Amino acid sequence: MSSEPVGPNTHDSRALPLYSIILAAGLGSRLRASDPTELTPDQSVAASSGEKAAMPLHGRPFLDYVLSALADAGFSDVCLVVRPDDTVLRARYSSVALTRLSVRFVVQHEPRGTADALLAAEPVVGDAQFVVMNADNYYPVSGLARLNRAGEPSTLAFSRQGLLHDGQIPPDRLARYAVLETSPDGYLTDVIEKPDDPRLVERPDVAISMNVWRFDARFFDACRGLAPSPRGELELPNAVRRGIREMGMKIRALPIDAPVLDLSHRADVPSVSARLARVPVRL
Repeated sequence: MSSEPVGPNTHDSRALPLYSIILAAGLGSRLRASDPTELTPDQSVAASSGEKAAMPLHGRPFLDYVLSALADAGFSDVCLVVRPDDTVLRARYSSVALTRLSVRFVVQHEPRGTADALLAAEPVVGDAQFVVMNADNYYPVSGLARLNRAGEPSTLAFSRQGLLHDGQIPPDRLARYAVLETSPDGYLTDVIEKPDDPRLVERPDVAISMNVWRFDARFFDACRGLAPSPRGELELPNAVRRGIREMGMKIRALPIDAPVLDLSHRADVPSVSARLARVPVRL
């Protein structure tokens, strides 16, 4: 496992940084699945290998946009969790000039789920607080900035209306995301992963998780010894549920009415590309 930093680290050595952990080790099964969407030759190669973060858009990988958004939101320390066979992301962020970010790499040796991927980053993060997110989602800078300022374990609770605002995410896909249940004082009481009843995500007041969280080091214990989900994976939402129910963790839900770009299928590539065409990128 390599965790050498790439790029500047401007943090005071007396203070622990707030890390951004990006989960980029997934197999990309949905992206690999064939469909009639027309892609460029380079995009077809990325799709066939399931490399969502490396998907070429306007001459740069999708992850460039994610990293630039993090920097815009005030983050500077990034930990990328990658597959053992990754060469594309390492090559990219070891060669490109980074002026706003410091990037470290860790390896998830087996595809055992998002909670297992997060544990791979524990040696880098240590006792620091951190934000963790998917590598195939472009989150709103305003939401990332709120997590940066939160000061406590938190998550963005997306409204149905906000996610459907520009039509990039189809309505039927919302049932694949977790539903957040909250108390009157705004803290999570439950996370319903991929709800069996799709009517849950059809409620006007539903709060939907797009798997972007702020935690402290206690959360690693919630990921350890986690029972596999019905899909056979160690999943982050189940670790959150365990943290709330068994460990008494308090996680604030931050309501947000904004879209997220989701690059999980081949058919998403043209629409995501169009929406990022005029987004400036500074790393």
